[in-house]
Amino acid sequence: MSFNLVQDGDGSPRIILSEPNGSTAEVLLYGGQVVSWKNEKRQEMLFMSSKITWKPPKAIRGGIQICFPQFSNFGSLEQHGFARSRLWSLDGSPSPLPPVNNQSTVDLILKSNEEDLKTWPHRFELRLRISLSAGKLILIPRVRNTDSKPFSFTFALCNYLSVSDISEVRVEGLETLDYFDNLLQRERCTEQADAITFDGEIDRIYLSTPTKIAIIDHEKKRTFVLRKEGMPDAGRPWYAVVWNPWDKKAKALPDLGDEDYKTMLCIDSAAIETPIVLKPFEEWRGRQELSTVSSSYCSGQLDPQKVLQGFS
Repeated sequence: MSFNLVQDGDGSPRIILSEPNGSTAEVLLYGGQVVSWKNEKRQEMLFMSSKITWKPPKAIRGGIQICFPQFSNFGSLEQHGFARSRLWSLDGSPSPLPPVNNQSTVDLILKSNEEDLKTWPHRFELRLRISLSAGKLILIPRVRNTDSKPFSFTFALCNYLSVSDISEVRVEGLETLDYFDNLLQRERCTEQADAITFDGEIDRIYLSTPTKIAIIDHEKKRTFVLRKEGMPDAGRPWYAVVWNPWDKKAKALPDLGDEDYKTMLCIDSAAIETPIVLKPFEEWRGRQELSTVSSSYCSGQLDPQKVLQGFS
């Protein structure tokens, strides 16, 4: 199934994906960023800030951001790297991937340019396939080294999820895991709770996380299932970053509304502690699948395995 390419009021290109059941997704070429994902009931699944700055080179807060070649401040580049503030292109010759059925798909590409080579002297191709099907949004990022020497990078997909009330949300699948607490100078801690709940600012990097995580929104009776593969590549654990700024930090962020923290939760798929190393012409590939399932569970009654069984 194809996609529609439209022009926003300011002339910037936007891609519209749709599928027969009625769900849609919208993707900007600026940043290769998914900025909307609506289910068949036209309910928005992704959070977008009420104070968005649409002026390049500013990144757009919300949706699903691409962080490359650096996550956060894990390096000397600008926060989260430059990929999220560059203009991507439609990929006219994407590398072969397994065929997709009943999906609306678009392939994007970002290549190194002379300006970026001044700050990060490595030639690369970053490809992104975005596929929409009923109740599911899949992102497949691929990084290829087109240089004559090896390079290393960190990578993340920052998922801003729309929730009814952050104080009524719980995250299951990260219990008993170690994490770095960014509010305590990245002190290493161990998660003691049966599930993560929210009553204040949180900024944690969970280590060696499982393939699937459940984000349960009790008020909306909806559960997000976040599944990741190949992030990072085979043999290495991948991480999950959980972030909500809460009230004081939200007021300090110029591109976030004062009350926005109440209806958002950011959970990132991240390959960050051990940088991924690519030799010339090698390629790394990741895969993230976001899906939703209706749920009417009360707090403490959810068996994550039962929720996740249908997404294997």
